[in-house]
Amino acid sequence: MTGSGGFGRRIASLAIAGMGLTMIAADHSDPDRRAEREALVAGIAQQARGFPEIAPRGLSPEVLAALRQVPRHEFVPPEQVASAYHDRPLPIGLGQTISQPSLVAFMTELLKVRAGSRVLEVGTGSGWQAALLAALGAEVYSIEIVAPLAVTAEARLARLGYRVTVRAGDGYRGWPEHAPFDAIIVTAGAPRVPPPLVEQLKRGGRLVIPVDAPGGWQQLWLIEKRADGTLDERSLMDVAFVPLTGEH
Repeated sequence: MTGSGGFGRRIASLAIAGMGLTMIAADHSDPDRRAEREALVAGIAQQARGFPEIAPRGLSPEVLAALRQVPRHEFVPPEQVASAYHDRPLPIGLGQTISQPSLVAFMTELLKVRAGSRVLEVGTGSGWQAALLAALGAEVYSIEIVAPLAVTAEARLARLGYRVTVRAGDGYRGWPEHAPFDAIIVTAGAPRVPPPLVEQLKRGGRLVIPVDAPGGWQQLWLIEKRADGTLDERSLMDVAFVPLTGEH
């Protein structure tokens, strides 16, 4: 997940009132930071019940389990570890950020990923979102436009045991060699939905993407491809993502 620039570059904050979470102090006797992670997940789970596309059921047990399992502090620079379980984006170097946890959780839920799902992520960043998808049992392909981030994320994911295929490049055209995908997640504000991504979405699949809207915001769109190949497109909420670069 990255914070500025290319089509694989991500993200900012939710434009929803009342999204703050209660934080707990770091416990140095808990090097895995499990208590902090549990507190963050509990807060996100509570928020999710107010998000129309998820309420009233809230986040699925599978997404909650992935959030509890994947150590976000492993995906931030050492100087940001103390803030790893705050519900906000954090800098990861090269002018990029790791995404706000609550928005990552909501977008992940919208994808309806299951074990064995083939998922395309446009914007690897530090690799945290890809790790969550892998923890759900997905077969994950991730594209990052900032080549050094692609290299470090690939190494980090491998070190932590998450099976993700990463490559450096512009994600506008997707990854046709591995299509069709059950789900596609895009994490930069696009002026329009890229046709190649829609083409690479399997029938019955879901695409989650922020698309430019008047006033300098973007709208988070959920696009489902029906069995007959037509699209069900829904605008869900205002979000603030960095703009994409690359082909569009």
